[in-house]
Parts: sequence; C-alpha cells; structure tokens
Amino acid sequence: MSTYAIGDVQGCFASLEMLLTRIPIDWKHDRLWFVGDLANRGPQSLETLRFVKSLGSRAITVLGNHDLHLLCVAEGFARHHEGDTLRPILEANDREVLLDWLRHRPMMHSENGFVMVHAGLLPQWSISQALSLAHEVEAALQATDYREFLEAMYGNRPHQWSSALTGMDRLRVITNAMTRLRLCTADGIMEFTHKGEPKDLPHGYLPWYDIPGRQSRADKIIFGHWSALGLHLDSNVLALDTGCLWGGQLTAVRLEDQALFQVPCEKRSHHSGLPRS
Repeated sequence: MSTYAIGDVQGCFASLEMLLTRIPIDWKHDRLWFVGDLANRGPQSLETLRFVKSLGSRAITVLGNHDLHLLCVAEGFARHHEGDTLRPILEANDREVLLDWLRHRPMMHSENGFVMVHAGLLPQWSISQALSLAHEVEAALQATDYREFLEAMYGNRPHQWSSALTGMDRLRVITNAMTRLRLCTADGIMEFTHKGEPKDLPHGYLPWYDIPGRQSRADKIIFGHWSALGLHLDSNVLALDTGCLWGGQLTAVRLEDQALFQVPCEKRSHHSGLPRS
C-alpha cells in the first residue's frame, strides 16, 4: 500500500484529475492525503469536494483556512472575499451533506511517522500534545453548537500559546497555528502578515519549521498553505503548496520513497492581484 500526499487543490479539479493520471495509484489499496484547502478561488470547488468525499476511507484531508472560511460563509459569519468561488457549493442541492462532511474532517493527522497539518505547529508542541489540541477544535466543530465556534473563530489574538488559555481564546490559537501559521518566534508568537518567500523576515521571526529546538522535529511533517515557499523537502518537513492556483504546479509525494509527481497548472488571471494565502 502506498500513500500519496497532495498539496493545496483550492478548487482546481481539472489539475487534480490530471495529477491522478500521472500517479501509479492502486485504487484498491493506496490512499491519498490532502493537506487542506480543497475549496475556494479555483473554478471547481464543488467538484473537488464531491470527488474527495466520494473516496471515503481512501482519502484523508485535514482542514485548511479556506475550508473553515467556507463553513463560516455558509453560516453567515463571514462575507465572501474578492476572488472567492464558493457560490456553487452554497447553491448546490447537496450543500448540507458536503458542509457536514467537511466539518467532520480532522485538523491534523498522524500515521507511520508522518504528520499532516495544513499550515504548521508551534515550537512548544510535541506531536502528541498537538494531536490532543487538534481534537479540542474538532470537538467544537462537530458539536451541536458548532456555530458558536465558527462565529468567534476569526481574529489574530491571542497570538501566542499558553496552556493556561481557556475557551475561545484557546481554540483560536490552536486553529490559527494549524491553518494559518508561517512565521513565529522561538517563544511561539505568531506573525500573520508575511505571505511571501522566507526572506526579509520581520526581526525575531523564522519559518515555524526552522525554530531551533522545535518539539515536533522528530516526525516528518507534511503541510501546505505557503504557496510562496513552494516545494520544500528536507529531513523533517514536506511543504507541498506549489501554487497550483497561481499558475504553478499541483504536487504529490509518495511518502514511502518520496517519489515526486507534478502537473503544470493554468494561472487564474482574475486572481493575479490577490495576496497568496
């Protein structure tokens, strides 16, 4: 059995279909891991959600910031942003089934020495602690009163983890780290404005995976979210957002041997002026 981890699709379903023709996948035994942001800004978010949902246990996807944005828009807690392509999902006859399925996806997944999260982990978190914290957010999302979580989810504060945090402050820090993080300090203070390449960084900040002494460094972590970073493979991280939406590539890595599979993607010209996220 092989496992193929795939970068941010963001509604680029045609690119995903093309990528899957390049992968020697055995549909009876192999599995696909998606790093989140299945939906939004690409032209076929509805088709993407329907397809990945149809894979059942053959696919695992973690939640990304655009997936959570979709849930918030659907509940009326966020407005459409310029460039959003969520309307076909919101007007689909299977809308509620798709949104319920999405709401029940994990924040983080760990298996066979690999960990998958959409954006990153704070340096103070071990893998076991991060999984426990992810379960707290998942429980809030899957509870009968999940709308209360979505209504209060947005915000940049608190911007640093503390085990003393409670309530929505605690859940917001966990959510922001796992779905929005790029840079932080050694003390885990998060910075959310820098979206470019990992250079000319604000003083005291580093890419989260470069923080010395990071507690999660023993496991190989798969993530996306940072399209300006591009493909980044080293001894302990696999960054797979290669900017499909922006005319880059859609990338898959076979975890067992790190074989790389990529397809070129068409640039979405009407997004050319939007910040990458």
